[in-house]
Amino acid sequence: MEIVQTVSEWKEMVRPALQSKAEEFHLMGYEEATPEDVWKCLVGKVWKGDPEKRIYEVVQDIFQLTTATYISYLTVSAQQNDDLFASIAAVTNTEINHH
Repeated sequence: MEIVQTVSEWKEMVRPALQSKAEEFHLMGYEEATPEDVWKCLVGKVWKGDPEKRIYEVVQDIFQLTTATYISYLTVSAQQNDDLFASIAAVTNTEINHH
């Protein structure tokens, strides 16, 4: 019987694959890539959440992750962070101006 679990339940078991993918990205010039970044990219861009999968499907998704998908994830994350920082600055400035 094949075990089906949510991808988050497989995370620790597939950590070596995540590390391998991060190292592959390093060789391609993305030295900042970490296993955690690879995981977050998969959750956000490939799986879009925490679906149930078999372990070989999770490993396959990790190894098939392209640099294009990874860069797209980084770009969106950076834009969201910029928006967040802009929102915080706006709220902070509003609070400062009202006091």
